[in-house]
This record gives sequence, structure tokens and C-alpha cells, in this order.
Amino acid sequence: MSPRRELRSKLASRAVQVGFVGAIILLWYLGTNYWGISPVLLPNPVKVWAELRDVLGSGEFWPDLRVTLTELATAFAISCTGGVTIGYLISRSPYFIKVFEPLLAGIYSVPIILFLPLYVLFFGLGPGSKIAIGTTISFFPIVLNTIAGFGYVDKIFVTAARSMGASNLQMFWHVLLPAALPVILTGLRIGFTVALLSILGSETIASLQGLGHRIVQLAEGMETARMFAYIAFAVVIAACLNATVSGIERRSKR
Repeated sequence: MSPRRELRSKLASRAVQVGFVGAIILLWYLGTNYWGISPVLLPNPVKVWAELRDVLGSGEFWPDLRVTLTELATAFAISCTGGVTIGYLISRSPYFIKVFEPLLAGIYSVPIILFLPLYVLFFGLGPGSKIAIGTTISFFPIVLNTIAGFGYVDKIFVTAARSMGASNLQMFWHVLLPAALPVILTGLRIGFTVALLSILGSETIASLQGLGHRIVQLAEGMETARMFAYIAFAVVIAACLNATVSGIERRSKR
């Protein structure tokens, strides 16, 4: 595809995305102004925008945002370090792959968020339980993709490197890691996304701080417009973080 056609395709995709969001906001506005939807259930988008501007102008979101991002960074750092290390060690043995890969995949299929009450009992309502649940949920896609990346490198590359006298270190840096990196990066992106979602979700269930806790607090106080403003703020933050991670993934794959 030529660069001009590729640019045109990207612009068309962005136009469709913007149009979709605009259509949702338009339906939202019509529903609250002309179709009789109760403002208690769905406030007017103009009022939500005013509340969002007030939230951003006052800076009251900083303590909650700081807590959520700290929990996310800690959980992802732990799961990333543990998942990549354990995945690499498992991938070095075909027997370990045969034993642990289906076992880890089976555990990953279980909705781990159900164990949140146990994490709250062990770590309390503070950041500890959110870090624990985020680490646990994000660990599995990272370790499984690491196993897949390192464990299924084409044997021709390995045999060729060995025949040319490559050491174990050279084998890792010049053969195994370049071949496995795209798959590992995909696992890291998925792990980051599920960590973010699980932390925000667990904050709405049992927490003392964070964006999720603030949203629930506003809902209980029937401050619907401000609640939607915080939801919009959390969605924008999540979208920006995911776009950043996806951009890093694409650049690293090149």
C-alpha cells in the first residue's frame, strides 16, 4: 500500500471513530432533553461537561488518580517481572511447557476477580488488595505469552546458531529474544490492560481511595452528573494509557 493510500485509510478510520463517539453523544443529548430520560439515571451531557471542567479545574482528582496509578504501576511491575522470568524458565524445558502451560491457561480461565474478598481479608481495603488482584490477573497473559514466545522459536534458527558456535548468552540475545519479543510484547499489553481494568473494578467494590471508589461514593450520594464526569475522566485516562502502551509495543516490534 502506498504511503498516500495508507494515510487516507488512517484518516478514514479516525473519522469513523470520531463520528461514532459524536453519534453517541448526540443520542445522549436528545434522550435527556427530548425523550424524557430521567436526569437521575442519565444526566444531561452539557451538565456532565460542566462538572468535568469543575473537577479538572479544582484538581480534586489528583489524590484518587495518584492512588490508582500507583496501584497500577506496582501491580504491573510485579506481574511483568514475575511473568517474564517464570515464563522463560518454563520455556527452557519441553516437559515443563507440557505440564505448566495448560495448567496456567486453565487457571487464567477462572474469573479471578471472584477472589477479591479473600484479598481484602488478607491485605485490607487499602492499596494492597488492589495491587494483589491486579498482579494476579495480569500475571497469566504475560507468563503464557512468554512461554509461547520463547518455547516455540523455530528450531532452524537455534540449530544454525549452535552450528556457528553461539554461546548461551549469544543465543539468548541474538536468536531467542528477537524471535520471542513480538509475542511477549503482546502479552505485556494485554497484562497492562487487564491490570488497569481489574484495579478500577476492584476499587468500585471494596476500597478507601482511588477513582473507582470516588465514582461509587458519588453514586451513593446521588451526584449523578459528577459521577459521569469522573467516569468520563477515568475512560480518557484508560484510553491514553492503553494508547501509550500500544504505541510502545508497535515501536518495539519494529
